[in-house]
Amino acid sequence: MNYKEIFKNITTVVLDVDGVLTNGDIILMPGMQPVRKMNAKDGYAMQLAVRNGIRMAIITGGRSPEVKERLQGLGITDIYLGASSKMESYEDLKMCYDLTDDEILYMGDDLPDYDIMKIVALAAAPQDAAPEIKSVADYVSPIDGGKGCVRDVLEQLLKIQGKWARSEDRTW
Repeated sequence: MNYKEIFKNITTVVLDVDGVLTNGDIILMPGMQPVRKMNAKDGYAMQLAVRNGIRMAIITGGRSPEVKERLQGLGITDIYLGASSKMESYEDLKMCYDLTDDEILYMGDDLPDYDIMKIVALAAAPQDAAPEIKSVADYVSPIDGGKGCVRDVLEQLLKIQGKWARSEDRTW
């Protein structure tokens, strides 16, 4: 089945952070505090997806309270930080909402994302994802991580579901 056909049945989008919402670069500030840069267009698309009834979730090995605060500001409530086993967090998310793999899109970029990407309805990856991840992805965005790859996927999803560029979507 064409990946665009699968978009019709997606109710939940799960994202990794480093390498997907960021370009993977981490700047260390004094005191070893990591600083990440996120794309504003990704942020707009995420909050729009939430407003349009798409469940958004984050599963990351990172532990940054600043990342959590940013994502909560976009309306995302299911944020799994410090996920040493992403599969455990993924199974918890499914259990909490009685979800099946058939309604979930997962976007990841590196080996910790591999097992989940093998079982979801739609596996997506940024252009600069690890080769192993690109090999299991149903869709590889032409855009690198942290540069708008999430916007690319969410825009396609929302367009196919008839939830993009409506007059009520032109607000923040």
